[in-house]
Amino acid sequence: MTSINILVAEDDPHIRMGLVDTLESEGYTVFEAADGKEALQVFDTRQVHLVLLDVMMPHISGYDVCRSIRTKDSRMPVIMLTAKGEEIDKVVGLQLGADDYMTKPFGVHELLARITAVLRRCGPASKSPADTGDARITFAGMSVDLKRYKLVRDGEETDLSDREVKLLKLFHEHPEEVLSRDVILNRVWGIEYLGTTRTLDQHIAILRKKLEIDPAQPKIIVTVHGIGYRYQP
Repeated sequence: MTSINILVAEDDPHIRMGLVDTLESEGYTVFEAADGKEALQVFDTRQVHLVLLDVMMPHISGYDVCRSIRTKDSRMPVIMLTAKGEEIDKVVGLQLGADDYMTKPFGVHELLARITAVLRRCGPASKSPADTGDARITFAGMSVDLKRYKLVRDGEETDLSDREVKLLKLFHEHPEEVLSRDVILNRVWGIEYLGTTRTLDQHIAILRKKLEIDPAQPKIIVTVHGIGYRYQP
């Protein structure tokens, strides 16, 4: 089995040491970073398969590290760690392309389960949405380039995250069908996902800003209250 390398970027030495010990005991190879600047240096010089990224770090924040990572690798799995619980922080992290979000303190077993789930979804052995079916889907005067992770409208391109592409591909396979939140989470996040449906709702809200003329009154991805979403291409 190929070794999985995890970058742990955490400025608290006690938390960082605990994460390193836990991950190494599970067979992962771990690279450490005590601040955002060091995290980017390690990311640029080592082969990394997943990043555990603290939000509040010296020199460069976790948000800015995540943004920089996304410009270099749109599919790198990133799990953001923070002591904050405010919803706005989660939204910012998801907007920057984080794959998951954990609020400290968290349990070791939950962390390991989420790492396993994220790696299965978008790690080295996972398949890109472009690996199955056509390389482009079209709807509502727009197209999605599944290989380049781009939304194209009137010649203008907008970057899409790996999760957004998977959501659009799932919706495109089920036009006019009401998909429950649980079905969407199982298909896009995986059955091992331990988070809440609120994470899905936040991703949909971000995706609507890229798709809809008026995100406050969506016409393409419509909420079916109490159930989930309907895709109307």
